[in-house]
Amino acid sequence: MQKRQWSVMAYLYLAVRYFGIALGMIFGIWGGLLYMPEAVSYGMLLFMQWGLSAYFCLAEVILILRLYALYNRSKSILYVLLGLFVPVVALYIGVDVFLWSRLSSMSVQEIIITTNMKYCTASFHIGPMPAIYASIPIICYDIFLVVLAIAVLWKHLKERKGLKIKPNTYVVMIVRYHVIYFVLNLASQIIMVTLWAHLPTVVRYLVILFKDTAPLIIAPRLIISIWDTHANDNCVRVSTTFEDCVCLTSPPNLELPQTDSCV
Repeated sequence: MQKRQWSVMAYLYLAVRYFGIALGMIFGIWGGLLYMPEAVSYGMLLFMQWGLSAYFCLAEVILILRLYALYNRSKSILYVLLGLFVPVVALYIGVDVFLWSRLSSMSVQEIIITTNMKYCTASFHIGPMPAIYASIPIICYDIFLVVLAIAVLWKHLKERKGLKIKPNTYVVMIVRYHVIYFVLNLASQIIMVTLWAHLPTVVRYLVILFKDTAPLIIAPRLIISIWDTHANDNCVRVSTTFEDCVCLTSPPNLELPQTDSCV
């Protein structure tokens, strides 16, 4: 029997889900759960930050591919989104190099509580302005994505209202999750900026707690739940685990008023 080949979306699902779990575990260990020398702690912190940037980029790619599907696999939309996404990736890399990978910008400091109790914490040496400037293009790109998603939903609702049939469940769900992801990413970008603003210790730890947990928990749920919902639906084309059904990645077929096929 010939093995079924996984799609690009399947690999992206796996990467977002399990890479996020791995990052979350490392975030949980780093700092004070286990003692580690400053050099090891600094290396782990760099890996976590670069990994978090890669994680956000993977999630963005999934959003781009879903917009591509919602726009009937328009090559123009795909090329525009990917063309604008390349500078965003370069910006993520630049931020990780300039702000996170230089000791003059950020370092790790060992805090000694008692002779038997020590932990490491990040120490930020420059102000928030570079992080603010870097976050603006990323936020603008996310706004562009969410506007495209809302526009296709508005067009879809208008067409369905004219045909007097219910909106497509998956179109509504995908756009809703686009909006939620935009709010989540906006909050993450704001939080990343505040880390450089010399906050009080308690506030900074709360900010870090959100940064290290919310994106790794909520984003995979938003991405995977669409497949989960579809897998429990009565669709003859439901595919294997983590695989996007052709319904979710292909343009909609011409529908009769009695039917409600998926996108």
